[in-house]
Amino acid sequence: MIQYEQMIEQQLDNWKKDMIKPSSFMARMSKQVQTKVQELIPEKAHAVLTETIKKMLQAIVVGSDFIQPKLKDTSLTLQERDERTAKKIEDYKKIAAVEGAGTGAGGILLGLADFPLLITIKIKFLFDAATLYGYDTSKEEERLFILHVFQLAFSSDDHRREIFETIENWDSVHKQVDWRKLQQEYRDYIDLAKMLQLVPVIGAPVGAYANYQLMNRLGEITMNCYRMRWLKERQERL
Repeated sequence: MIQYEQMIEQQLDNWKKDMIKPSSFMARMSKQVQTKVQELIPEKAHAVLTETIKKMLQAIVVGSDFIQPKLKDTSLTLQERDERTAKKIEDYKKIAAVEGAGTGAGGILLGLADFPLLITIKIKFLFDAATLYGYDTSKEEERLFILHVFQLAFSSDDHRREIFETIENWDSVHKQVDWRKLQQEYRDYIDLAKMLQLVPVIGAPVGAYANYQLMNRLGEITMNCYRMRWLKERQERL
């Protein structure tokens, strides 16, 4: 158990460096290209997506649809929690891919419907993961943490560094959510891949691939966030 935790701590050190590193030249160029592509999309489509993201995510703070019973077994090791979470990630990646292919094959209307559906899948996974690591998602504090993890996974480099600092120091810094920033960052992060999903013929394969990769990223970020928090709290208890 100790050997496993030491291995994870080393992995987290490397992950932290990746989270706080400056933007690469290619990342900055990609952002410029994305901005140009976004200018070609009708403003009405952007407005619908922005409002959808905002309403869906705000509902998390007050809703109860995603809450799972708190784990009764508090003796689970970090390795056991990781293994269960990894299984969840694989399950959710398959679900997201199937959903993306189905809506991507349906043209613009179903393609737009994919946004709230995919957010629902992601949030359901986040609640499941929080529960597996022993956190009570009926508490507002834990829902706020979930939203910060969500932001970390789908933000620009500059905003990502800011969110990472908040997550790393969560015990002492419980920040409220900047809804406008959250929805803009999320929309901007996924816009290019998801807008291609609206294109006839290529929509289905693009939708499946994009959803799979987005879910894969969220899974990796989520696992590392909860690993980091779990290990830090365990050390404080010793």
